[in-house]
Amino acid sequence: MTTTRKLSGRTRKTVLLVHILTAAAWFGIDLALGILVVVSLVADDPRTAGTAIQAVDLFAIWPMFGTSVVCLVSGVVLGIGSKYGLVRYRWVAVKLVINVVMSALIFFALRPGIGDAASIGERMVAGDPAAAVPGDLLYPVVVAPTLLVIAYLLSVFKPWGKVRRSPRGATPPAQRVRTLTGAR
Repeated sequence: MTTTRKLSGRTRKTVLLVHILTAAAWFGIDLALGILVVVSLVADDPRTAGTAIQAVDLFAIWPMFGTSVVCLVSGVVLGIGSKYGLVRYRWVAVKLVINVVMSALIFFALRPGIGDAASIGERMVAGDPAAAVPGDLLYPVVVAPTLLVIAYLLSVFKPWGKVRRSPRGATPPAQRVRTLTGAR
C-alpha cells in the first residue's frame, strides 16, 4: 500500500493558482498566435503578412512551451498531492495526456514549422513575390485552443464524477476493491 502526502491548504491553493494562471497564459498565447497567423494569411500587403508571421517566431514558441511545462508540472504536483494520487479520476488522466501531447507538439512540430514560416516572412518583407505564408499554420491555431478548452471543460464539469471527500480514516474505493478481490 502506497501513501501519498497531501498538500497543505495554503500550498495547494498556491500551486492551484500557478496552474490556473499558466493555463490562462497558455490560452492567451495561443489566441495571439491565432490572430497573427490569420493576419498573415488574409493580409493584402505582403509586408504586413511577413511581419505578422515573423512576430509569431519572436514571441510564441518559447513562452507557449514554457507555460505548457509549468502547467504540466503544477498539475502533476496537484495530482500527486491530492488524497488519492495522480490518476484516480479519468478526467485528470485525460487532462494530463492532453498537456503532455500538446507540449510535445509545440516543441517537435510547431517550433520547426514556425521557424520556416518566419524565414518566409523575412522574404515577404524584403519583397520576394514568390514567398507566401504556408496555409498549414492554420491547423495549430484551431487544434490547440480546442484542446485547451476541452481541458478547461473537464476541470469544471468532471464528466466521470466529482472528487468526493471520504470520511477521515475511510479506505479509498480503489483500495476497497483491491482488498475485496484479494488483488495487491
